[in-house]
Amino acid sequence: MDTNTVQQVTLEDTPRIKRKSSYKQPWMLHFMVLPAVVFVFIFSYVPMSGIVMAFQDYKAALGISGSPWVGLKHFRYMFENEYFLQITWNTLFFACTKILMNLIIPFIFALLLNEVRNTGLKRSIQTLVYLPHFLSWVILAGILIDLLAQTGLVNQMLTHLFGIKPIFFLGDGTWFRFTIIFSDVWKEFGFNTIVFLAALAGINPALYEAAEVDGASRLKQTFHITIPSLVSIIVVVGTLALGNVLNANFDQVFNLYTPLIYKQGDIIDTFVYRQGLLSGQFSFATAVSLFKSMISLTLIVISYRLAYKIAGYRIF
Repeated sequence: MDTNTVQQVTLEDTPRIKRKSSYKQPWMLHFMVLPAVVFVFIFSYVPMSGIVMAFQDYKAALGISGSPWVGLKHFRYMFENEYFLQITWNTLFFACTKILMNLIIPFIFALLLNEVRNTGLKRSIQTLVYLPHFLSWVILAGILIDLLAQTGLVNQMLTHLFGIKPIFFLGDGTWFRFTIIFSDVWKEFGFNTIVFLAALAGINPALYEAAEVDGASRLKQTFHITIPSLVSIIVVVGTLALGNVLNANFDQVFNLYTPLIYKQGDIIDTFVYRQGLLSGQFSFATAVSLFKSMISLTLIVISYRLAYKIAGYRIF
């Protein structure tokens, strides 16, 4: 074999050797993720076989294989049920309002916190507003029930300071909606601020220095530098939140609502829980849950496409 042939073989084999060695590190990382993948497969994908119950008149004694097929019967009943339309509206109202408020308030709070120059004070404020995020709704619901009771601290303050009659926060439909939205924003706005603070940290300081040289005040710097620099992250957060339009936080509503306000406070998830686990209507509950899952999947796909088209954000 002459020298040219040996050189040609060597050049052809070199990319192949590099390609083989380049797979070693990713496969080790994939192996580290394997336990999480197995966990998700067992508890998220395997139970999806139960979707067939939505098309059956499921009987526990007969099982999935022995229960009679009824086609789209439960879906027709679902769309003809006026109460289902009501809980769908409740879900959309809660979810959309929470998404909007959890976008506006953290954004404003991040702008205000960014103006604090005392590092110790800034970190203390951050810690205080982050804490509620790490408390479960079981704990917070117990606290809110005591505080918002008709003889609770809030109503006592309203009566003694302003002469207002006690408000039934958790028993009146209108006040219950306000309570749900306000408590969710109070719990999550501090944690949601992290995204905007991270974006603020990425703004080039030279822009502010140039603005100061030109005589721009802090307010003008905020409107002409800070806010325009955060538009892209606002678009990303807002569009990705579209996938959660039908998720109105089951834990929160379930721990705070009562039969008195089912009409104004019931959502799809709590309705599925009562119909499936409490009333034993497994097929109807599965149909409702499947409908919600399909809509959520569609919205997630749309939101990711919008995030990529508008802000150039993509995960896959």
